[in-house]
Amino acid sequence: MGGSPLASPGATRALLDAYGLATKHSLGQNFLVSNDVIEKIMALAELGPEDRVLEVGPGIGTLTLALLAEAGQVTAIEADRSLEPVLSAHAAAHPSFAYIMGDALRVTPEEVVEASGGEPCALVSNLPYNVAATVILRYLQEMPSLSRLVVMVQAEVADRICAEPGNRTYGAYTAKLSLLARVTGRFEVGPGNFMPPPHVNSAVVRIERAPLVDAGRAAEVSAVIDAAFAQRRKTIRNSMSASGFDRAALDAAFAACGIAPTCRAETLSTEDFARLAAALAT
Repeated sequence: MGGSPLASPGATRALLDAYGLATKHSLGQNFLVSNDVIEKIMALAELGPEDRVLEVGPGIGTLTLALLAEAGQVTAIEADRSLEPVLSAHAAAHPSFAYIMGDALRVTPEEVVEASGGEPCALVSNLPYNVAATVILRYLQEMPSLSRLVVMVQAEVADRICAEPGNRTYGAYTAKLSLLARVTGRFEVGPGNFMPPPHVNSAVVRIERAPLVDAGRAAEVSAVIDAAFAQRRKTIRNSMSASGFDRAALDAAFAACGIAPTCRAETLSTEDFARLAAALAT
């Protein structure tokens, strides 16, 4: 499986020099310079010529070029406007590549669809670490066409994504994510695979859409999850009542679900929260 012609320190440095560019720490820029990692990402992504792919934070296009070799169409969203000349050059060389200059948390699904010429089915990205967790959850929530995500994130974020109930890294984010999808792959990536090397370890995670409830109920269950974790050191009854839930209604729902009101939110699975939300809605 092919990698990327930019996935080496020499090629990356040469391109940055050619365009008079430097990495920007404020934007979480650490350019991937390992073909081995690129190949592992592509293997997890399992792309074909029928796939439209969305990439957030393409940087100079290292992963982008690998994606273009296998996917039918790639659209990237980049916040750093100084990188537009590089992305424009890629677009000129690859008619199946489009890009949007802007903040990935502000770009609308409609803008993505317009740029892509249709709805993307996969998000494959070396995500900017300062917004990675938010991007993953938001795009799963707002772009139902995305069937899978293969994303590079800080190892600490990967731990939260993959956490099980009872684990110290399991929280509201994990529960809300698993309401929509499940993790089906992960591998670790050390700092030496980047230029400049980050001060943290990284991991690539594959997430497949697998909703536990229908779209109409997802917001309702998410509200229960947020209330349960609002004061995570308190019992679930106290945390949820402090967030506005009626104590009598809570007690009836806990009894109906077989959930102890004295337990803490981190001990409950997403399925438990879905059952609790259904009981509270009756």
